[in-house]
Amino acid sequence: MLRKNLAPMEPALETLDKFDLAILMELQADARLTNAELAQRVGLSAAPCWRRVRALEEAGFIRGYRAEIDRHKIGLGVLAFVRLDAERNTGDLTRAMEDAIRRIPEVVSCHYISGTGTFELQVVAPDLARFSQFAREVLLNLPNVKDMHTSFSLGEVKAGGALPLGHLGRGKAKTH
Repeated sequence: MLRKNLAPMEPALETLDKFDLAILMELQADARLTNAELAQRVGLSAAPCWRRVRALEEAGFIRGYRAEIDRHKIGLGVLAFVRLDAERNTGDLTRAMEDAIRRIPEVVSCHYISGTGTFELQVVAPDLARFSQFAREVLLNLPNVKDMHTSFSLGEVKAGGALPLGHLGRGKAKTH
C-alpha cells in the first residue's frame, strides 16, 4: 500500500506492491472497469481496491482518465510530426513558445527535444490543405520560431499504448 504522506514529486517506486502494479496494468488496459471488476481481477476485495486506486491517484501515479477517440472518425485524417527550431533558446523565449504551443488544440503532443530542433509536435488536421494553412498561419507565427520541418504519418502501427510496468516488478517494488 502507498504511504499516505508522499511528497508531490517523490518517485516512491519502492512503495508499490504487486496489487498496486496489477491495478495500474488493469486500468491501463480498461479504465472503465467498475471497482468490483477491478478488485476481482487483482485479487482484492472492493474496499481495499478502491482505497488503493485513490492512493495511486493522490500520489500522482494515475494522472487521469479519458476516452481514446479515433481521429479518423471525427475527420482528422492528417497526423503531422512537426519539428520547430527556435531562433534563440533562452529561458523567457522558450517559456513563451511553450505557453503558446499549450494553447493550440491541434497540437496533441509536444516534446522539448535534444539534437536538431527545439520542439517536436504531433499535429492533427482534417486534410493537407487545412494543415498547410494552419502551419503558415499558426505554427510559423509562434514566438521565437526560426524554422519548421514536417513529416506526415502514412499509417499508424501502434498508438495509445500502455506504459510497460515489468521493470517495476523486478526488484524495485515491494510485494506483501
